[in-house]
Amino acid sequence: MATRYFTPNEVRRHNTEDDCWVSLLGKVLDLTPLIAQYKGAASMPIVRSAGTDISNWIDKSKTPPDIHRCTDMNTGLQNYYHPDGRFIHVPSLAVDSSIDHGYEVPWWQDESYVIGFLTKKPRLVRIINTLNHHETTLEVCSEEALADIQKRYIDINAHAGSYTWKRQEEESRELDMAKTLEENDIFDETDEFEKLGLPEDYYTPAIHLYFNDDLTVDDWAERS
Repeated sequence: MATRYFTPNEVRRHNTEDDCWVSLLGKVLDLTPLIAQYKGAASMPIVRSAGTDISNWIDKSKTPPDIHRCTDMNTGLQNYYHPDGRFIHVPSLAVDSSIDHGYEVPWWQDESYVIGFLTKKPRLVRIINTLNHHETTLEVCSEEALADIQKRYIDINAHAGSYTWKRQEEESRELDMAKTLEENDIFDETDEFEKLGLPEDYYTPAIHLYFNDDLTVDDWAERS
């Protein structure tokens, strides 16, 4: 399966009990089935954090990374740190028969919940259709190839695969759909804008789409 990347805004949209995503140490987890399995008080700290990054819950110095621990003031024993209440797969110092100890790996170490990776840098790109002059701005992941960005654009134009993607500079040049924006020499200049005191969206690079065949829809577009 191809590696998928998500922007923080995409994760943020999945912020309910019935649709619960979080980002954790650069990975994106879909915890919806976990919440469905453990409905109740122990799920609520996770539900309240749905759509956010919870990397601060984790002690990265541990192997594998684990929930932060603290010393219980009453017993002097080490326990997981959970200031918002005990959550799923966190044991209790007190005897509690309601806690499920039947899992092999706690959810924060369980790769089966991982659906992709959080982008290290989201980017904006303008897509300009030269056939109908329609322009849209997409937020994409810097790690994505143009073919992945094309899949995002298909929600706007079902015939996205019927266009040649080009960059208009001094001369028009066709872009390599297997490469990222950066690899196609479409550089991210937002850091430079920040140094100059300019807003991030001061300039958004554009890609121009040139129509090839009005009867053709890419095979992958029909399957997606």
